[in-house]
Amino acid sequence: MEKVLIISGSKSDEEIVNKAIDVLRAFDVEYRYEVASAHRNPDKVESLVQESSADVFIAVAGLSAALPGVIASRTTKPVIGVPVNAALDGLDALLSIAQMPPNVPVAAVGINNGKNAAMLAIQILALSDSGLAQKLLEFKEKMKQ
Repeated sequence: MEKVLIISGSKSDEEIVNKAIDVLRAFDVEYRYEVASAHRNPDKVESLVQESSADVFIAVAGLSAALPGVIASRTTKPVIGVPVNAALDGLDALLSIAQMPPNVPVAAVGINNGKNAAMLAIQILALSDSGLAQKLLEFKEKMKQ
């Protein structure tokens, strides 16, 4: 079963999603990737969230970037939003993700930064997985060299 469920609002976000997938694979973290728009496929988004065994969600979205907030409204699990530069240099998406209403938190990473979304997901998972925590520690030590 997946530990991380990545949902992108559009197939065109796949380049950013692949950056996250590369990191998750490097740490041997099980994941699943689905495309489902909060606006075009709200029922699919709802089903994916409710049926997933994931401990963390990564939501990749541009423009109004409603997807991360919709996911967060349907779960108590952590949601990491990745804003996509689809218009306005991605600032519209970044602000949509970062400016969530009270009691519906979404973590936001930098524009197009799927890699950091995966790293944050790994840090969250490592809180309850000592093997993953050790891999993360070793990775961070290598980064210092």
